Amino acid sequence: MCINMSKTIKEERLRWVLPIINKEIKLVSLAKVCPYSKRSLERWCKAYKDGGKDNLKPKTTSPKTSPNETSIRVKEKVIELRKETNLCAKKLHWRLEKQGLHIPIRTIGKILKDEELVGKYRVKKIKYKYIKATLEPGELIEIDIKHVPGKVASRKYYQYTAIDCASRWRYLKIYDEQSSCHSISFLEEVIKRFPYLIKAIKTDNGSVFTNYYTSLNKRSDLMIIKTLHALDLYCKEHNIVHYLIDPGKPAQNGKVERSHRSDQESFYNRNRFTSFKDLQRRIIKWNDYYNNLEHCGLDDKTPNEMLKLLTK
Repeated sequence: MCINMSKTIKEERLRWVLPIINKEIKLVSLAKVCPYSKRSLERWCKAYKDGGKDNLKPKTTSPKTSPNETSIRVKEKVIELRKETNLCAKKLHWRLEKQGLHIPIRTIGKILKDEELVGKYRVKKIKYKYIKATLEPGELIEIDIKHVPGKVASRKYYQYTAIDCASRWRYLKIYDEQSSCHSISFLEEVIKRFPYLIKAIKTDNGSVFTNYYTSLNKRSDLMIIKTLHALDLYCKEHNIVHYLIDPGKPAQNGKVERSHRSDQESFYNRNRFTSFKDLQRRIIKWNDYYNNLEHCGLDDKTPNEMLKLLTK
C-alpha cells in the first residue's frame, strides 16, 4: 500500500477538505481526527466553495502598505548626504535634525545598509569601559606631526596638528620641514589662536619635541637630561607642562591620531594640490569644517559649540 504525502500546503488542505465537500464525512466527525482545528476546517471549506482549490493556497499576511515607511524623498536625502560627506548614521541624524528632519539613527543605518553604503569594520573582541576625566579647555593640548601624502609641486610638506582634549577644537598648519624651530613657532600660533590659557601639552618622543631619547641622553645609568630641548625651554618660560607619551604607544595621543585618520580619509584622499598656497588655502577651509562638525565623542556638539558650553 502506497500513501502519497502532500508536497504543498494547498495539497494538504485539499486532502482534508474534499471528503467534507463530497459529503463522505461530516465536518464535526473529521475534526475529531484532524490535527487542525474545527475553525480551520470551516475556513478552508468556505474558501474552497468561494474560489475552488486555488483559493486554498496560503496568502501572505504582511501589510500591502506601511503608513510609517520612510518616504522616498527622505531616503534620497540621506543617501545624497552620505555620499557627499561620508558621515556615520549618528552624525547624519544630527545634521538632518538641524535641517528640520527628524529621522531615527537606526532608520538611517538601515537605509545605508540597504544601499550598501556601510563600511566593513573589524569585530571588536573585548569592549572596555573607560572612565573619562572631565577637562577644561586648554588643560591639555595634544600635538603631533603628519606627513602630507605624496609630493606637492615636487616637494614634501608636513602638517602640524594641535587638538584640545576637552573640546576637540583643532588647529592645523603646513610647514616645508619638521624641526624644533617649527615646533616652537607652531605652539606660538596655537597660543595666539586658542581663546583660553594653555596649561599643558602632550607630544610623542620625536627629536623635534624632546631630547629625552637623543644620543646625548640615551644612557641607562643617566636619569638627568644633559641638554634641554628648545621646546621645553619655551614651555618653561610660559608655565606650560610638557608631557611625553611612552615610546611605541601612539594610542596615548589618541585624539590627535584619530583626527589624522579623518584628515587622510576625508581630506587628502579627496583632494589634489597644485601648489603650496593651494594646500594652505584648502587646509584652512578643512580645519574650519572640522571645528564645526558634530563629533560622536561630544554627543552631537561641534568643537566650537563645546568650547562655549564648557566655559559657562
